[in-house]
Amino acid sequence: MSFTPWPILKQKKALAGLIIIAVLWLMALFAPVIAPGEPGARVGRSHQPPSIEHVMGTTKMGRDVYRQFVWGARSSLSVGFATGIAITVLGTAIGLVAGYAGGRTDAVLDLATNAVLVVPNMPLLILLASFAGTVGPMTIMTIIALTSWPWGARMTRSQTMALRNRDFVTASKMIGEPAWRLIFVEILPNLTTLIGINLVGSIIYAIVAQTTLEYLGFGDPLKVSWGTMLYNAQNSSAIMVGAWWDIGVPALGIAVTGLGLALLNFTFDEIANPQLRSGPALTRWFRLTRARNRELELGR
Repeated sequence: MSFTPWPILKQKKALAGLIIIAVLWLMALFAPVIAPGEPGARVGRSHQPPSIEHVMGTTKMGRDVYRQFVWGARSSLSVGFATGIAITVLGTAIGLVAGYAGGRTDAVLDLATNAVLVVPNMPLLILLASFAGTVGPMTIMTIIALTSWPWGARMTRSQTMALRNRDFVTASKMIGEPAWRLIFVEILPNLTTLIGINLVGSIIYAIVAQTTLEYLGFGDPLKVSWGTMLYNAQNSSAIMVGAWWDIGVPALGIAVTGLGLALLNFTFDEIANPQLRSGPALTRWFRLTRARNRELELGR
């Protein structure tokens, strides 16, 4: 099912999600302006609670949590979005080729997909990261992307197999259209909604996976991100000493990002599955029923 992107903006959930993500990206982009200074610099006493001077408090090392949060958004969002795009591109490409080609090509790619799919993802990520030791954002992106594409490939493959025998594809074949045009012009536009769902889900997963790896100590401690903030807060026993802001701020950033992306995903789901759109219709029906009942009572 194809769709134009602009009607999505008329959906309240999608608009709210876009606003949340846009605000977070603007915050990350203008970090030098809204949070000037070095995020690793010591600016106060250990574990100062939120105040006018430090609106989100300080860490055990006396670093400003607000400054780290703003600068950490750059790493967490860039790694999450870049990895999500890589996962989606890889999974979509493999799924399209397997679903359209069929035969031996499909069998080989399906075997590779199943081989990666049956391995528990997070333990595999931890295992690869432990072999790599302390890894930077680029290595984390690569590890996540190379282990997380099978779900998207599976969905794309099944939809491509359903579309390749449709009348409009068969008609294009009969007039001699090349395979690349059939894939990119006839089939791919009808997978837009599915790709959107896969992209948003992959971004959410990538952010959570990056945070998990960094929280477990596999990230670069010299790079500021929401994951390394949680790692440092855990090592400094922030919860034990009552410094809730040290953990709460980065956790809230991850939760708000997930909320914004989830709102977008709900909209894609409603586009892909019309049955999910019955909620608003049901609400309108109940409202009209109540209004009609009131009119009947007043008429008596």
